[in-house]
Amino acid sequence: MAQRVRFEIAQPITIVGFFLSGLLLIALLIASSTDAFRLQPPSQHALTQAFYYAIMAAINYMGVTFVMCITVYGARAGKYRTGFRLTPPQRTLMLQTIFFLVYLLLGALVYSYVENWGFLDAVFWADFTLLTVGIGDNFVPLTHTGRSLLFPYAIGGIVMLGLVVGSIRSLVLERGKQKMQARMTEKKREHALRSVDLENQTIRIDWFHALTFSKKGKTESELREQEFKVMRKIQYSAESRRRWMSLGISLTAAFTLWFVGAVVFWKSERPQQWSYFVSLYFAYTSLLTIGYGDFIPMSNAGKAFFVYWSLLAVPTLTILISNMGDTVVKGFSQASDWLGAVTVLPEDNGFKATFKSSIAKIVQFRVFRNVDITIDGRAASGDPSAQEEKALRRQCNTAEIISDKIAKHLESEELKEAARAESHGDLLDRDIHFYHFVLAKEIRHLMQDLQVSPPKEYSYGEWAYYLKLMGQDENDPSLHRAPRAQVERTEGVAEAQLVPDPDAHGGMRMKPWSWLGNRSPLMGDKVEAQWILERLSATLEHELKRMRSRDERVRRRPPPISMSDLVQGPERLSSGESPPGEEAARVREKHE
Repeated sequence: MAQRVRFEIAQPITIVGFFLSGLLLIALLIASSTDAFRLQPPSQHALTQAFYYAIMAAINYMGVTFVMCITVYGARAGKYRTGFRLTPPQRTLMLQTIFFLVYLLLGALVYSYVENWGFLDAVFWADFTLLTVGIGDNFVPLTHTGRSLLFPYAIGGIVMLGLVVGSIRSLVLERGKQKMQARMTEKKREHALRSVDLENQTIRIDWFHALTFSKKGKTESELREQEFKVMRKIQYSAESRRRWMSLGISLTAAFTLWFVGAVVFWKSERPQQWSYFVSLYFAYTSLLTIGYGDFIPMSNAGKAFFVYWSLLAVPTLTILISNMGDTVVKGFSQASDWLGAVTVLPEDNGFKATFKSSIAKIVQFRVFRNVDITIDGRAASGDPSAQEEKALRRQCNTAEIISDKIAKHLESEELKEAARAESHGDLLDRDIHFYHFVLAKEIRHLMQDLQVSPPKEYSYGEWAYYLKLMGQDENDPSLHRAPRAQVERTEGVAEAQLVPDPDAHGGMRMKPWSWLGNRSPLMGDKVEAQWILERLSATLEHELKRMRSRDERVRRRPPPISMSDLVQGPERLSSGESPPGEEAARVREKHE
């Protein structure tokens, strides 16, 4: 009720309204089926299309009532919010659907006069015309006016139908995919944590895939990176399962629509002596908008059901085709690219190299396999000094990513404040201005990343960099904890992991968390760029507020990054230590 009436009042009123509407229609249907309304002799008695439309309307009303009752129960149980606000895509889909149906009915009204059809017969014609089924037969425009009006009417209806299909795809598929992906990732995460084998140091992602890990001789950053890699594998496994499950559900819906529809046409078209196979054939050609026109419903029940059934087919087939594009069509596309690469359109490396790489991929693939996700590619064993050297080298690689990202910002001319502070020997003030500038630049870059499709996924080194900007050091064990398989269900995983802390950068401090825990940034239904962008924006806002503080100690709190980090090198960054101030003066000489 447009947000003007509270949920506790509006929802019961709506439920009672739909329920009473359904009851009244059912009462009218029962009354019209009694002997008092039957024509004599019985051979002259027939039920109109309006009767069957009323049956379908009553079913819809009762279905909506049932669904809304579930919503009320879920809201009282705390599973749903006690309020509902239409998003712009939802509002657009609703308006486009209403306009399309109004357009269809108005066109039917006009053609009922132009072609001298009954109104409901004209609705039947308008339906199979705008949905491009085109079964024709007895219902085709015969007048010059009717044929002339068909030009604008048909093209307008097809355009509106395309808009509805596009809205269904963007709203139902995209939003549903995010929620379903988040739920499946959580299930996979819990399953993986319950399957951890500490003796063999393995963690099972699914029935066919297991990962090998190691804790011996690992630094905190390396352990965190192992967790990150496992979580990435869980994400990919959940995404693959979601795609195929979505395809299975949409296929089931499409086949149900086909087979059940054929049963109804078989029963309703008995006067035409349709067999069940003929009904399957008609339903198939209609669903795929082939529309040969060799079979057409002639009964009132068949016409009314065809309109309802064909409108249900629009979202069903839209979702099916989209899900096939993510799975079957994608597989065929990759197979055709590979076949072309090894036959008529070889890659730059030539036929031989392409064929060898393909064979190598097949040989490396094993259905039941363990994948080693340790940092150095194998379990910790052998010479301790060699292990320490590899660990240090890997740790420096992650720190080099942070160092390189910071160094890119030194080339800008917008660092006048930092340069002025450095010229006066105030290195802390220089670092504070530099930190604010880096935050602003990264926020702009993240806003660009939000536009990327498919959503961008960041490496562990990039995540370590962004977390460092938020004041979260991956080398600090106090900020981390062991993952838990079972967690309390709370709404909004991302929000639940933050607690107020005026001393923390951004004014909020993350509770101790694990990449494999429910507080992981990789959990939830937000894309990674959005998660990071929200945190960095909050950090920058808090930093700017802090600069207006009257307390000098608050204003001059050291930032998590410094220009001096570039001088001290990746080792200093990876250790999480603050560099000494006397070497900071060499930063400009290094990057000028």
